[in-house]
Amino acid sequence: MRTVYAPGCALMLYKPELARKVLEVLRAELGDVDEHLTCCKHEPGLPHGTRVVNTCPGCDRRYRQLYEGVSTVSLWEVLAESRGFPFPDHGGATMAVLDACPTRDQDRVHDAIRTLLSRMRITVVEPEKTRSRGTCCGDAFYGALPVERVKAGMMRRAAEMPAEDVAVYCVSCCKSMHIGGRRPRHVVDLLFGEETVPGTFEPDAWHAEIDRFIEAH
Repeated sequence: MRTVYAPGCALMLYKPELARKVLEVLRAELGDVDEHLTCCKHEPGLPHGTRVVNTCPGCDRRYRQLYEGVSTVSLWEVLAESRGFPFPDHGGATMAVLDACPTRDQDRVHDAIRTLLSRMRITVVEPEKTRSRGTCCGDAFYGALPVERVKAGMMRRAAEMPAEDVAVYCVSCCKSMHIGGRRPRHVVDLLFGEETVPGTFEPDAWHAEIDRFIEAH
């Protein structure tokens, strides 16, 4: 079975150097892994039977649902079973966790994320709406609602987080939590001991960056 790693548009825009580090880790964990940079919104051209390792929950859903003969597994699931990855110790730091919309029916991802947080000695405080009952960070409504209403939704969801620090595994969720006044901590940053930086976060500017990347890839 051929395995490829699809870092996804958002991570490549956010921290492409982390995408390279993830690829190195996957090669150490799984052996021969190729990088796949074609956006999941385009026909991937992958052979039947290819397994796609992803860090983007939207990519996970689209590869699973749209492309026949392609299976997916998240980086989180791979590392949750790792015996060799050097997990950093975050000293019992308390964080809420925000589950990304595309994983709402994917207990495997929810479980893996919480396993990773535990292995990094992070204390998770669950919001009331979590896992399969989780609600959108607000970003999914971009393009369907006026931007100010989108941002108001982000603020409402952020206010539901029971801790200032919020562990997220979607770059757009990072932007939403930042707009909402919380401190997002992307799981890929936590795994590599890096700070999460909001970067471009205004919805119009962020989605323009994504659209340009999708068109180019």
